[in-house]
Parts: sequence; structure tokens; C-alpha cells
Amino acid sequence: MDNNKLGRFLRELRGDESLRSVADRSNGTLSHGYISTAEKGVGTNKAPYVPSPEKLRAFSKVYNVSYDKLMKLAGYSEVTPDWADDGDIVDLEKMLESNIQMTYGGEELTNSEKQRVRDVLTAIFWEKTHKERDGNAK
Repeated sequence: MDNNKLGRFLRELRGDESLRSVADRSNGTLSHGYISTAEKGVGTNKAPYVPSPEKLRAFSKVYNVSYDKLMKLAGYSEVTPDWADDGDIVDLEKMLESNIQMTYGGEELTNSEKQRVRDVLTAIFWEKTHKERDGNAK
């Protein structure tokens, strides 16, 4: 896992925007101090620091970047092939949140059905993340 690669990417995404401005845009999910720590990739105890998947989700939303890409850079996921770029990746969460018409088996999904799909996917990925974490802890 290369914390500096993730940190450099987060810093690049921020550009000239101030830490406080990004924190404000996160609606309280990220503090300016947390953003700085994540960009440095080093915690206050000088140990390597990797943001949690929940915090990576917040960064994904603030910077409008693929959550999967951030998870991969953080070392949580190797799902995205190296050849893929952001244009090749479809974020199911963003797709389900969009207003595009979706069908399954020729039947259009209602907003309620989209929410049920979102709930199932959340449960699947929550289990996967915790299994991977538990496996890495052993």
C-alpha cells in the first residue's frame, strides 16, 4: 500500500482550494486537519495513515472522483484493472442516484426499487470490506 500515492492524488484533486474550503464543502464530514493528514499519509504518531472507507466515500463526493479509485489507491481494493481510467468505470451508486431511466428484464425500476438495489449493494460491499479487513488483520 502506498499512502503517499493516495495522499498525492488527494492533494492534486484539491488544487489551489484551501483545506478549510474543502472541509466546508464536505458538510462536516471532513475537517481541514483530517484532509491535511490524509494528504500527508502520516498520522500524528508518525505512523502511516490511511483514511477509512467511510472517509474515502466523503472524499469521493467532495472531489467528484471514483470511490473505487480511492479505495484502490488506499490499498483496500484491487478490483479496478490497471488499464481502466475514470472514463471506463461506472459507479453504481452514482448511477442509481441519477435520474436516468433504468430497466431490469425490460421493466423500469421505480425510485423505491432503486433504493432497494442500493441497500443490497451497500450490504454486499460492507460485508466484503469487513472480510478483507479481518483477513488482513490476521
